[in-house]
Amino acid sequence: MDTVQEALAAAERLLPGNAAPRDAKDPRWQAIIQVGNFVIEEPEAIWPFVLKWGSHEDEDLRTTVSTCLLEHLLEYHFDLLFPRVEAAARLDSRFANMFKQCWKMGEAKEPTRAARFDLLFNESEKDSLIS
Repeated sequence: MDTVQEALAAAERLLPGNAAPRDAKDPRWQAIIQVGNFVIEEPEAIWPFVLKWGSHEDEDLRTTVSTCLLEHLLEYHFDLLFPRVEAAARLDSRFANMFKQCWKMGEAKEPTRAARFDLLFNESEKDSLIS
């Protein structure tokens, strides 16, 4: 894929779809990995995709969005996107669940940012978020 728009369009054509069998490559994962190639340069283009599919009922799809997109968006663009993540997680329990699958990397590991990350994680653990 040459552009983020092409990668997003290709992923949208496959989603929501169904998870592949355990012994097969999942085309949904592969498409979302392609979107992830643009995380550093195109966070604003990717955010609406994360918001949409990070709230989907399919747990495997949420896992894909979390591990292939959101955790890397927060790795490189924490200050830009974390306020949006907080808002979405507080409004949608599925999005909160998706966020909880992220690991802290890059910018998200810096102490002040990590404290904000942990606070939201702990809020969702206590089921204090609105569902």
